[in-house]
Amino acid sequence: MVAPHLHSTPGKLTPGTDLFDQQRDDWRRDPRIAFDAWLANQNFRASSAEVYRAQWGLFLDWLKVRKKSLTTVDTPTIADFVASLEIRKPQRVRYLRLIERVLDHVREIEMASTNPARFIAQDGEAAWRNARDNEPTGFLTSSERALLVAHLFAPLSDLSASARWRERRDRALIAVFLGGGMKTGEARALTVSCVNPGSPWVTIESANPAFTRRTRLSPFAVAIMDAWLAERRLSGLPGSLVFPASPSGRPMHKATMLRSVDALIEAAGIAGSRESRASPQTLRNTFAADLFESGVAPELVGQWLGFIQPVSANRLHRAWRAWADQQEKSPSDDADSMLETKT
Repeated sequence: MVAPHLHSTPGKLTPGTDLFDQQRDDWRRDPRIAFDAWLANQNFRASSAEVYRAQWGLFLDWLKVRKKSLTTVDTPTIADFVASLEIRKPQRVRYLRLIERVLDHVREIEMASTNPARFIAQDGEAAWRNARDNEPTGFLTSSERALLVAHLFAPLSDLSASARWRERRDRALIAVFLGGGMKTGEARALTVSCVNPGSPWVTIESANPAFTRRTRLSPFAVAIMDAWLAERRLSGLPGSLVFPASPSGRPMHKATMLRSVDALIEAAGIAGSRESRASPQTLRNTFAADLFESGVAPELVGQWLGFIQPVSANRLHRAWRAWADQQEKSPSDDADSMLETKT
């Protein structure tokens, strides 16, 4: 979901024109451009602003299909929109809060007394609330992790040159998620200057130098990464990205990364036994779990994961501990079931 690029600017205030009259005209004429101007004054981070812009664009598209405008939109329309979103309840709440906040601004300009979004947020039985909350933090089991790592070392089949380097690339992607705790955005932007063959250390750069960090690859990840870097050199791929999308060297799209992960999870034979999808975040969590099991302090794990606040690492540690306790109970539960069946 990507909002259109906004190259225009709101109309300039002409002499003798009231400021509120001008803003009313801006919102009525092009609510996307007016939203962009409003957004610029909210002091949001650039990444957050992009998300809000995309959310607002989706809402406007919904209104257009239903022949509604910001002037005529009503509570049922907004409620239907939020309920239609195929996302979890916390994300629906964020959409609703954004719409409510923007309509507060628009209604203030219009000097209207009511905000149709506000009643939806206050309705405890609204249909949009019928979505699941975020699921518990997910991890791979030790057997699933072992199967996946084993697959990463499996011999390559008879592949073409282009298919071969892509397979090596995708295996290395899995390796930096599962064996390095990297995020998709970090892997997408990783450059060859940040890795050294044979070294477990990877530098993860940030636009803010204060947030640049290093993570330590697991031994298996070092071997898989070395195999990919060698393949990358032999293939003569241009550019500086460790994980290019094509021979041209352009960056991978996040959706391509997700498909690559799904394909390797499937090929490793662990997709069918899992109740939830094994995403890059699941692999990142499993990297932390492996360190916790090895006795590495949560604070150090948090540093390698790039957490700014220690509380985030402690929260992940508690989630892992709760998950591990549940895993320990499962075998005994299965054994009890078997005994009951035999008796």
